[in-house]
Amino acid sequence: MLARKISVAIAALALIAASIGCESTVKEPEGTVKTDKSKDQSGTPAQPAKSPETTGSPANDPPNTMHPALLAPRKANEKAPAKFDVKFNTTKGDFTITVTRDWSPLAADRFYNLVRIGYYNDIAFFRVIPGFMAQFGIHGDVSVNKAWREATIEDEPVTQSNLRGYVTFAMGGPNSRTVQTFISTVDNSRLDGQKFAPFGQVTSGMEVVDKLYNGYGEGQPRGQGPEQNRIQFQNNAYLKTNFPRLDYIKSASIVE
Repeated sequence: MLARKISVAIAALALIAASIGCESTVKEPEGTVKTDKSKDQSGTPAQPAKSPETTGSPANDPPNTMHPALLAPRKANEKAPAKFDVKFNTTKGDFTITVTRDWSPLAADRFYNLVRIGYYNDIAFFRVIPGFMAQFGIHGDVSVNKAWREATIEDEPVTQSNLRGYVTFAMGGPNSRTVQTFISTVDNSRLDGQKFAPFGQVTSGMEVVDKLYNGYGEGQPRGQGPEQNRIQFQNNAYLKTNFPRLDYIKSASIVE
């Protein structure tokens, strides 16, 4: 009888231990991404689906070593030059963005620092809408996305119009700009009144921007493209598995 009681007690302890082990698993929420302020960042609508065959993504994964500021936005605080060029090397070719700080100083400083610390390397043009724009800026590493999700900058006066080739930070509400950026591929001056303030312009290679893969269209639930929330929490693996034809930024660098 004593032996039977001991065995029952041991079994009970084992069951409790197993349940504690299951409870210790923590998952990221599937809800709204906070930086999007319950909206997609771009100016209007926003994103998941599947498509087979060819891939536009780089073969190599992001390097294990990263700039310290990627995980500590407060360290990315250099003032941008009055004017500077950024060369983007992509899976469709190269293009250059010229940034004029006077147009939107906070945006120019943010963009300058993101490029300088390598933020845009190996990230996807995850939302390319024909007759609208090409959007990028969600990092391929979950820890980096977490660090920058609340690193907002305040709104600024719109001094330039969102014309074809102009570059602007996306936002999901007042004072919500963080890291997502879009290039207008048509005249989007209708966005001017919504406080989307351009800070730069594609000065060479706009034909490359025009060739970025746009077959997935808008993101779910409005379309068949990637879901922003899942990119935030599932790394580039989600995109490369489910949306293999997306184009990527291989590298972005300040032109000296």
